[in-house]
Amino acid sequence: MPAMHPRDGVGEAADAYAAAPLLNCLLREVAEPAAESEGPGGRRVYRLPAGGRLLRVRGGRRPAEPELCTAGIWQRLSHAELVKLTAEELRRHTGLSNSELPTEMTDSRDAVAAILSAREGLTPPPDPYRRSEQSLITGHPYHPAPKARGGGPVAGWLPYAPEAYADFPLVLLGLREDAVAEEGDTRALDALGEAPPGYRLLPAHPWQLDLVGTRPEIREAFADGRLVRLGRSASPAWPTAAIRTLYVPDADLFVKFSLDVRITNDIRRLWRHDLLELRHTDEAVRSAFAAEGGSAAWLSDRGYRTADFAFEELAVLVRDGLREQVAPGATPLLAAALTEGFEGSPLDTLTDPAAWWTAYLRQVVPPVLTLFARHGVVLEAHLQNTVVAVDTDGMPVQALFRDAEGVKLLPDVTRAAGWERLVYCLVVNNLLEIAGALGERYPGTELWAPVRRELIRCGRGLRLPEVEELLSSPGLPGKTNLLLRWTGADGADARYLPLPNPFRTTNT
Repeated sequence: MPAMHPRDGVGEAADAYAAAPLLNCLLREVAEPAAESEGPGGRRVYRLPAGGRLLRVRGGRRPAEPELCTAGIWQRLSHAELVKLTAEELRRHTGLSNSELPTEMTDSRDAVAAILSAREGLTPPPDPYRRSEQSLITGHPYHPAPKARGGGPVAGWLPYAPEAYADFPLVLLGLREDAVAEEGDTRALDALGEAPPGYRLLPAHPWQLDLVGTRPEIREAFADGRLVRLGRSASPAWPTAAIRTLYVPDADLFVKFSLDVRITNDIRRLWRHDLLELRHTDEAVRSAFAAEGGSAAWLSDRGYRTADFAFEELAVLVRDGLREQVAPGATPLLAAALTEGFEGSPLDTLTDPAAWWTAYLRQVVPPVLTLFARHGVVLEAHLQNTVVAVDTDGMPVQALFRDAEGVKLLPDVTRAAGWERLVYCLVVNNLLEIAGALGERYPGTELWAPVRRELIRCGRGLRLPEVEELLSSPGLPGKTNLLLRWTGADGADARYLPLPNPFRTTNT
């Protein structure tokens, strides 16, 4: 997270927050190191190969203060100037033009400014789990536009923004029984309100209903009585970091909706093909967790309900809540929040960061590797799909995983492709980011020997040959979100480039 001071204006702060992930992408995917450092503060210098220009930044997990060398003079770049520079370099680098992504980058920065303004004077929510889910101002640290909200007016999305500590009631619709399409266990939805005879309750996200409610097929359904408005839910819901997934605390229930807005790489709709695969995927994961036992838990996507005339647009997915899944006395926290920081983060008060790190690895790594080795399940164990529960001393005692939509099963994908995805999500997106946050707060902490020891321990116990290959590999798969978006590739079409493997040569 960029270092901010009270005197900094919202615009300057928004520039810094938005520049950090964009620089991370540009430096990882395109730029080449030109010198270790130059000038005060150990600034790192990079060459942009297509244009031959030199870029200098203050280094670290979240690079800052970009400067371009022009006529031998270093000139500070605003976020708008950085966007322009990035677009020019990518046009030369790829031979392709893209007017959409620069707009998204600007939208992302403007969204951060709106969020920062909305937060002024607000008190963070008292529940530490909710604070963790609603803490992500930077968001994905390796995406060029992690906070873009589809370019719509602020008034359209800010009331539903987790980063602004939003909570709100659900819109309750009545869906005529002959128009219902559903699968799995959706009974929890019926407890959110009361539908009239001949109808089933269909909760809707108010933002999504604003986006799609005027489409002809939905207008016609309201006109002919297949859909009726029943008001709002009595219990409020609040958005998690995923934005379209809400938690209803009174019901201890997560509900995930379609959202016809591009967030990071994808339009966040519950696509028909994913919904039709949901039960098969979720049952495979639930069975694998049940077979293994232990403290790790899976938040099951129990089922979905929707309208047959607006199958994707009005879909709602039902997901397990936390109370029956979290270990007694433990406090759940979103893993992504540990890398950004939030009030009450256990990383702020550690007396033994090495012990904390060892405990985190022991909770998070074994379940992911075990499900792959014994059940052919590839969890999407990145930071936003991992919840770590901590005891009263802040020590990790349990890991919980979620989101069947992101799970892959062997042999639906090849073993090699599944392993690469596992390593990206678990190691690059999750462990390397947590390690970076720890190393930043507690310099000198040994980070990589514990990772190596845990991988060796699990790999031997599971007889997983891929672990040995990982430990000896010079590179790790880094996802290329900037190039993926610039070239217009499908968001699910992950492309990787090798990153240095920091635990390759660590002694154990």
